[in-house]
Amino acid sequence: MKVLLVNSSAHTDGATNEALEIIARKLEANGIEAPIFQMGASTPSDCTGCLACRSLEGKCIHDDDCVNKFIDLAKSSDGFVFATPVYYAHPSARLLALLDRAFYANTAAFAHKPAAAVANARRAGTSASLDVINKYFTIAQMPVVSSSYWNGTHGVGKEQLLRDLEGVQTLENLANNMTWLLRCIKAGKDAGILTPKNEKKQRTNFIR
Repeated sequence: MKVLLVNSSAHTDGATNEALEIIARKLEANGIEAPIFQMGASTPSDCTGCLACRSLEGKCIHDDDCVNKFIDLAKSSDGFVFATPVYYAHPSARLLALLDRAFYANTAAFAHKPAAAVANARRAGTSASLDVINKYFTIAQMPVVSSSYWNGTHGVGKEQLLRDLEGVQTLENLANNMTWLLRCIKAGKDAGILTPKNEKKQRTNFIR
C-alpha cells in the first residue's frame, strides 16, 4: 500500500516538509510506502473551467506543469496527505491550483481513497486552511482521516516545528489512523466488500 504525501510549500526542507517527513517515517514503520511529492516554488496555472479534461481520459489540457504528473501518481496511490503552509489563514495557491485541476480532471483517481490535510502556521490560520482542503475530499467521496487533534502544527522552520510536541504527536497518530483505515479497506475488499457505485446524475441549479 502507498500513501502519496504532497508538499505544497515552496521550501523543500522547511516546516511543511518536516511535518510530512514525520508522517512518512511512521507510515513506513507501519509497512506503508510514503513518497513525498514536492511541488516546488513554481505555481501551476489556475483551472480555467474549459472542460477540455472531459475528453482527455482523466488528464488536464494544460501539460506544462506538475498537475498531470501528480494525477498519474494519484492513480496508483491508496491514500493521500496534502500539506500546506498557512498564508493569511488559507492554504498555498500552489496547492489549491493543483487540487482544482486534478480533482476536476480525474476524480476517479481519488474517489474512496482516504485523505488527510495538514497545515503549518507560525501562530494561527490552520483550522481555516484545513477546512478548505477537506472540502475537496468530501466532494470526491474520500474518507477523511482524523487524528487525536486537528492536523495543525506550529513553527517557523522545521526546528521550531519539532518543538511543537503535541503537533508531532498529532502527525504520528494521523499516520497510525491512516494505516488502520487502509488495512480496514483492504480487508473489506479481500472479503468481497466493494466500493459503492453512487449516481451523479442530478444537478440542481438555483438560478433559473
